[in-house]
Amino acid sequence: MRIALTGASGIVGGFVLRAAQAAGHQVTRLDRSTGFQLGDTPDLSGHDALIHCAFAHTPGRYRGGEGDDPETFLRLNRDGTLRLLEAAVRDGVDRVVFLSSRAVHDGYPPGTALPDDLPARPANLYGQVKADAEAHLASLPLKGTAIRATGVYGLPGKWHGLFSDYLAGRPVQPRIATEVHGDDLAAAILLLLDQQTPPSQVNCSDLILDRHNLLAQVQALTGCPHSLPARADPAPLRVQCCDRLRAMGWQPGGIAKLRATLPFLLSSSEKYPRG
Repeated sequence: MRIALTGASGIVGGFVLRAAQAAGHQVTRLDRSTGFQLGDTPDLSGHDALIHCAFAHTPGRYRGGEGDDPETFLRLNRDGTLRLLEAAVRDGVDRVVFLSSRAVHDGYPPGTALPDDLPARPANLYGQVKADAEAHLASLPLKGTAIRATGVYGLPGKWHGLFSDYLAGRPVQPRIATEVHGDDLAAAILLLLDQQTPPSQVNCSDLILDRHNLLAQVQALTGCPHSLPARADPAPLRVQCCDRLRAMGWQPGGIAKLRATLPFLLSSSEKYPRG
């Protein structure tokens, strides 16, 4: 399959690029290295699929990623995405997977379960931009899916500050969140391209991860003697149900994958001598 991939040099895009190439697909990179910018309408002729992962935001922030310039944020991410999707229709691209976010559901009450077909209810500009792009994709005459991803781990930068604080004995605030490994997200995206009749949206999440449990694994690996943070209250967490992906055969790595990945994630953090 010939795939056009935006954001190939980004976090999620990098995982997708490696997975797609390993699967034997021909990938056209649309990112800074090839001169692509959000808002461009590239020639997508001859491509079987478009995977849209590119997103412009303040470094390290998605919610609140507009910083002090919401107009540019909207122009690049919402308007730029709509133009890109129209280019896909124009050039006869048959399949599109759009990287959306669980942020489209931030407007639901704490503790709400999030099934695949739950309508978007954003509560911030980031979620609104993703929801607007989802709605436009669903209106187009092609096979399109928005994949609503949770937090993505798998690269050392993800928890660098957290690990450094813990290993140095600095205070760590309790927190619980949902996570998915970038390889598992990439596998889900490629799986969607293989579906004869793909759904219009799917959730993508794997672990419910408390910092207490995460840092307990770090403690076991490093021998660090510092106390673990208290466990966080899981009740307010909005947990995504991923029934549609699992019905397709998607099997994320769970806690075993996290444990296998942790030594790599720790490699960029401040080392604490083993006890």
